[in-house]
Amino acid sequence: MASSAPSDRETRIRAAVDELAAAILAAVEPAGPAVGAPDRLLSVEAAAEALSLGRSVTYRLITSGRLRSVRVGGRRLVPGSAVAEFIDGASGR
Repeated sequence: MASSAPSDRETRIRAAVDELAAAILAAVEPAGPAVGAPDRLLSVEAAAEALSLGRSVTYRLITSGRLRSVRVGGRRLVPGSAVAEFIDGASGR
């Protein structure tokens, strides 16, 4: 007669599947708050990724004044609100 309690093997398999699922979710979930959050400062690389642009194009937008940025120490950072403003301006809103 089969026992209704899971076997040791089943328990180990379930634990391994749960661990694998947690690792997959951690790899695909967003790392931080939404890009449009006004209090979030993004690296130029992160802003470029959010805009689906290259780093060089993003720097050109900053230099031309079309994308707002701030300098913090030696780093150039882009406020999340500037990314949202750029998208709104590019879409004609």
